[in-house]
Amino acid sequence: MGEYILSIDNGTQSIKAILFNYRGDLIYKSQIPIDPYYSTKPGFAEQDGEYFWKCLCMAISGLWDKGFSPEEIKGIGVTTQRATMLVIDREGRTIRPAVVWLDQRRSRYYPSLGIYSPIFRLLGIMGTIRYFQDKAIINWIYKNEPDVWKKIYKYVGLSGFLNFRLTGEFRDSVANQVGYLPFDYKRHTWAKGYDWKWKALALSKEQLPDLVKPSEQIGHVSHKAAEETGLRPGTIVFAAASDKACEVLGTGCIEMNEGCIGYGTTATINVTSKKYIEPVLFIPPYPAAVPNTYTIEIQNFRGYWLVSWFKKEFGEKEVRMANKVNKSPEELLNEMLDKASPGCLGLMALPYWTPGVKIPGPEAKGAIIGFGDVHSRAHVYRAILEGLAYALRDGKDTIEKRTSVPLKRIYVAGGGSQSDRIMQITSDIFGLPAYRPKVYETSGLGCAIDVAVGLGVYPDFNSAVKEMTGVSRIFEPDMKNYTLYSQLFERVYKKMYKRLRPLYEAIKDITGYPE
Repeated sequence: MGEYILSIDNGTQSIKAILFNYRGDLIYKSQIPIDPYYSTKPGFAEQDGEYFWKCLCMAISGLWDKGFSPEEIKGIGVTTQRATMLVIDREGRTIRPAVVWLDQRRSRYYPSLGIYSPIFRLLGIMGTIRYFQDKAIINWIYKNEPDVWKKIYKYVGLSGFLNFRLTGEFRDSVANQVGYLPFDYKRHTWAKGYDWKWKALALSKEQLPDLVKPSEQIGHVSHKAAEETGLRPGTIVFAAASDKACEVLGTGCIEMNEGCIGYGTTATINVTSKKYIEPVLFIPPYPAAVPNTYTIEIQNFRGYWLVSWFKKEFGEKEVRMANKVNKSPEELLNEMLDKASPGCLGLMALPYWTPGVKIPGPEAKGAIIGFGDVHSRAHVYRAILEGLAYALRDGKDTIEKRTSVPLKRIYVAGGGSQSDRIMQITSDIFGLPAYRPKVYETSGLGCAIDVAVGLGVYPDFNSAVKEMTGVSRIFEPDMKNYTLYSQLFERVYKKMYKRLRPLYEAIKDITGYPE
């Protein structure tokens, strides 16, 4: 009989039930691929909440199929994709599909902000506030589905929904509240009654779950959940954090002089801080997976989705060859990187395939400049990857200015971390050692660390991180390449968005895209 921690990781592409031992070793992973969403209208991204639960039950069942016992699981944690929202009635039923974080709808409902309106106009941030109201799904439901809105008992994120289905309790981690919610990011609790967010949203505090800190108890597996999953009734469920926050913790990145790069669907750079520091004015740091700390984050919204985009649009050859040579299309694409030298003979990509709130702004688009007759598919692919690394290096510079703490090393997680070539490109562009974690499933490991501390296996997070995380390989920067990349970054990349922005705005005025 072993003693294991069960990490439930509900990402965008799959749901995983992962067993870790107390040393942080991955013992077994049961993974169920999922359809990220379906769309009934352009820009909509929805999925049935029960679909997530059924897939989770299937993933957990995969553990029993391999001979593991429910009695071996000593604690459970849940980490999920961020900002996927569900509405639940008094009987605990979902009353409409979940709205997935990739959804692009806008509410166009702006409740009066009262005395806050002139203040926000004076500060020049009314556009940001309107974006917050626009993106809040609760506002869209209020305006477009009033009958559904009247039936809402609880409004929860995906983590809150799964924790409820496991325990019967409407409780969730403070570190899962990343979205358009009345959340106080400084104090890690629901906002005070006088906070402007309550006026901005068609929502009451009673409709939200109770909050607990990472590593604290959410509840115990209910008899009903035990019947559906095979888990032992009474097994403790602990609060963890969002998939991104858990990813940062799972790499072991808990010091301010360490950066965590996440090459996921959204590409990110994060730094863990004990102080509340906004990476960009009025954009808060998110709750970290370590209680009472913050993860300062800069995002590139389409991130490694661009690899899937390139594969779909330009990688037919690699997709066709993959099965023949027993490799993935991504492996073949990465081999193509050797055909293009660092800097891609001047080909530069601005990876803003999806606009943002401030960096980039809502008018932003992607761009590739510097084409010549020497350039091939390999150069385009490498330019896109270099562009993503440039964007995150730009984020690093922003974070360092805000914290006054220079980064000494970077940890790399997500799909890109499995490629030696991409790890080397990242190290060269940043001019820093790039660390590959010992476990690829860093979100699951971060979740397991929260559970381990909750169980009392370790007295604190520093001890747990020291014992449960590790590095499998370090990539040192090639300083000749770093010098080349730095010139391109400073003299070209950092000027691209500023100079293209007027053209982006003109395109938006003419075509109406993006909204």
